[in-house]
Amino acid sequence: MVRACAYPRPMIRQDTFAFDTPGRGLVEITPRVSEWVATSGIENGLLTLFIRHTSASLLVQENADADVRADLDRFFARLVADGDPIFRHRDEGADDMPAHVRAALTAVHLSIPVVARELALGTWQGIYVWEHRLRPHRREVAVHLAGDVGGSP
Repeated sequence: MVRACAYPRPMIRQDTFAFDTPGRGLVEITPRVSEWVATSGIENGLLTLFIRHTSASLLVQENADADVRADLDRFFARLVADGDPIFRHRDEGADDMPAHVRAALTAVHLSIPVVARELALGTWQGIYVWEHRLRPHRREVAVHLAGDVGGSP
């Protein structure tokens, strides 16, 4: 007699999302990413996000108090000032090279565990695209989810 065993089955899902930014600042993308994860068919796994730009970044940050995000922007404005004469690269304006430096100091990819089809974020955490340019842009984020669908083989 052969007994059926329940083993997780591996699965991979990939996609690319576009997000419009209003200019410099943090744009929360948690709802769209959460919905995609919930409908992916994957129960448990690891989500990887990668932003396809060199003047924007990804960030997990507090999503309850907007002052936190505003304070981060003010801190980076002081740390990497637009128009600083140290920068030679100004092809797209005084904020061009500072945006590249800001992206280099932050993250262009994130890894977030998925448990029971939900992002394993903390209570006050959200996923953000951090736009480092002053004018609006359309930013692309590639998402890759690898995990198991559960059930029988």
